[in-house]
Amino acid sequence: MSEKLQKVLATAGLGSRRAMETWIQAGRVSVNGRVASIGDRVSTEDKVVVDGKTLRQAFQKPRHLLYNKPTGEICSRDDPEGRPTVFDRLPKLKQQRWISVGRLDFNTSGLLLLTTDGQLANRLMHPASGIDREYAARVLGEVSEEQMQALKDGVLLDDGIAKFSDIRKGRDESGANQWYYVALTEGRNREVRRLFESQGLTVSRLKRVRFGSFFIPSAVKAGRYIDIEGKDVTELYRQAGLTPPDERVTEAKPSERKIRSSRPKR
Repeated sequence: MSEKLQKVLATAGLGSRRAMETWIQAGRVSVNGRVASIGDRVSTEDKVVVDGKTLRQAFQKPRHLLYNKPTGEICSRDDPEGRPTVFDRLPKLKQQRWISVGRLDFNTSGLLLLTTDGQLANRLMHPASGIDREYAARVLGEVSEEQMQALKDGVLLDDGIAKFSDIRKGRDESGANQWYYVALTEGRNREVRRLFESQGLTVSRLKRVRFGSFFIPSAVKAGRYIDIEGKDVTELYRQAGLTPPDERVTEAKPSERKIRSSRPKR
């Protein structure tokens, strides 16, 4: 079986399909020693080289995790300051790599999805996906009805208009802090904190509690993860608008189709 080259490259986590088409057109990709062209199809038997490096992970079965990120970890692999990263706790992989579906900043905890399927990660992160991210935010002070309405209508931040798709008050706390549950369909840097700051409010704690239809199971404590398997994998791909791997029907290579069509009828 074979798949389109740009799809294989995207699944390997190198970028979106469109970006991979640009790479192919630029001559950065070769297949079996030949410079690749748009429309090429490859299988497990083909040697794919990108920028001089052999691609091995593209046809392995993708793996997906739900991780409960604690505060005090970053979502990058390397940090000049030597801070812990989420990847330190994850299972080690051979010829694959974990891709974080978006990021949570150093002081934000909660649900983080990770996958080895680059195409899936790109689709889940894309603003056009419209996938809700829900957060529990502990805010210093009471949020007025006028402020809540402004946050839902949209406010101008330094990188454009932003807004919550929903905001509601959570459990009451004694003292100056109050909990609020907010949802938005983007993942800009510190977006939740900056939205509250636009109203003169400070977020003292922030935890992501939902991504689309995925919640953190109560058994998955901070710093722990679970594999996403079975029907949940199907749901993950459906949310991204993709066909799950187990349901894909892959076309044969042109040479394979020719062989089959030339067989005599009985």
